[in-house]
Amino acid sequence: MKLILSRKGFDTAAGGVPNPILPDGRLIALPIPDGRSVIPYTAITHQGEPLGPLVSDLTRGRIAPEAGAHLDPDLVADQLPRRPGWRPLFGQMGQAQSHLYNQGVGPGDLFLFFGLFRRVERLDGACRFVRDARPCHVLWGWMQVGDTLLLGEAMPEGVAWAHDHPHCQRLDTRHNMLYIASPRLTLAGRDTGLPGAGIFPRASPRQRLTASGAGKVSAWELPAWFHPGAGRPPLSYHADPRRWQRHADRVELQAVARGQEFVLDAEAYPEAISWACELIHGAHR
Repeated sequence: MKLILSRKGFDTAAGGVPNPILPDGRLIALPIPDGRSVIPYTAITHQGEPLGPLVSDLTRGRIAPEAGAHLDPDLVADQLPRRPGWRPLFGQMGQAQSHLYNQGVGPGDLFLFFGLFRRVERLDGACRFVRDARPCHVLWGWMQVGDTLLLGEAMPEGVAWAHDHPHCQRLDTRHNMLYIASPRLTLAGRDTGLPGAGIFPRASPRQRLTASGAGKVSAWELPAWFHPGAGRPPLSYHADPRRWQRHADRVELQAVARGQEFVLDAEAYPEAISWACELIHGAHR
C-alpha cells in the first residue's frame, strides 16, 4: 500500500490565504478558484458553513461568492445536491499525476489530504483571521482509492454522477485521471468499519504537521518511524538527508516548499498503516 500526503485547498499561491479553522475548531478546506468550474462557491456548504460568504470575507472580496470553485477532492456527499450514484473522488493531471503514476499509485492506496490553515474569528457577522494566530499545515481528510478512470476527449459512460467535477471540465487535458473512493476503508486486509473517504471535522494536535513554535509552516514534526534510514525509500521529493533530523520519539522534516503529492511506501513503513488508521478513527470518536 502507498500512503500519499496530498496538499489541497487554499494557500498563499492558490486562493491567496490559508484555509480557516473556525472558532469552534471546525476545519474548512476551501476549494481553490477555478474559472472553468461549473460549481460556484455559493453552491457549496461545508460542515454547515456556506462557502460563498466565507471565501469573500477571508479574501476581502478578491474572490467573489459567485466565482467557480475547484471542488477537488470531493469527499462529502452533503456539500452539494448530487446526481444519483455519486461517490467521493479526486482528480489529478499534469506533472503531479505523472508523479503518482511513476510511484505506482492505484487501487488500495490511501490519500491523506493536508492544507494550510489558520484560526479565524467572527466580528460583526463576518470572518477574519485572528491577528496573532500563525498558519500551519494540518491533515483534513482522507480517501482510499477504489477505482481509477483516465479521462479522454469524451466522458465515459456510467459516470454521469461525476459530470460536474472540475476534471470533467478538462477533457482536452492529457493524463487527466480520476481516483474514485472505495466504499469502505480497508487497511492491512481488514475492513476498518469506516467509509473509504471523509474529513477530519475539527482540528486536533494529532492532525498537525507543522511543528509547534516552528518559524516556517514547512518545518514538520512527524512520528520517528518516518525517518528514511536503514535503506528504506524516503517520502517522495524528500530524498535529501539534510531535510531530516531524527530524535528519540519524533523526526523533524523540512518539507519541500511546493509539490502536491508526497508518496510513502507502507510496505517499507508498516507503522504507516496503524498511524493512518488511528488518525481516521480519531475523527469518528
